[in-house]
Amino acid sequence: MAAAPTPTPATGLRYQLQLFFTALQFFTRLPAPRWVGFDAAWLQHAARYFPAIGILVSLACAAVYWLTALWLPQVVAVLLSTAAGIYLTGAFHEDGFADVCDGFGGGMQASRVLEIMRDSRVGAYGVIGIVLLLATKIVGLASLPVLQVMPALLIAHPLSRCFAAALIWRMPYVREEGKVKPLAQNMSNGEFAVAAITAALPLVVCVAAGWLVLQALLPAMLLGAAAAWFLARKFQRRIGGYTGDCLGAVQQFSEVAIYLGLLAAASMSPALPT
Repeated sequence: MAAAPTPTPATGLRYQLQLFFTALQFFTRLPAPRWVGFDAAWLQHAARYFPAIGILVSLACAAVYWLTALWLPQVVAVLLSTAAGIYLTGAFHEDGFADVCDGFGGGMQASRVLEIMRDSRVGAYGVIGIVLLLATKIVGLASLPVLQVMPALLIAHPLSRCFAAALIWRMPYVREEGKVKPLAQNMSNGEFAVAAITAALPLVVCVAAGWLVLQALLPAMLLGAAAAWFLARKFQRRIGGYTGDCLGAVQQFSEVAIYLGLLAAASMSPALPT
């Protein structure tokens, strides 16, 4: 008996849920319900829900921070929150950032950069890069006013994933094979619009609830976008596009940049919520 045809993106809620849970399984350790099943073709359209996965991760990180901050110093709560996010995602993006540090730090030719990034071993550039990244992330969050840490998590995770999705939308995937290749199909304008709107929802909520003000959000968004643009430009020049590791690097680098933007805004504006 012939298999039922896979529905198109325009045909129903069930298909959209299948795409969402496909993205959930791909980007986190969380399982999907059995009824979802799996079709490799779904990966080609699941990137639209990358920021939605960021919202779930941010909620988990924010919950861990809130619970632990009731009893522990802020820096410890931030450390535990960061550890929870790493566990939930299987260090997927952190590993990509470390591989990019190794590849672009140790390779001169595009082929050599790609070869180094594929190597499962972590070199000096990767170790130094990930240590500095995590240290900056933890210190940056711990230095924010107490009431701004949870909103920072809620906006940075989905927004940084939207910046990473922009690479799929605008740049070519440069490997012939790879774990991310099924996902790394060119996103349509409509699919990227879904990702961008999803990433914008936490921003609207945080402003409407009075947790953050536009004076804080604007430098954070601009710094995050600048970080993503900087890496995207480097990827284009050095290897002619992006890989899965590059997506992880953009997500991590822009996430930290957003925290630093919020911290700069808080330092310059004593009147912001503390």
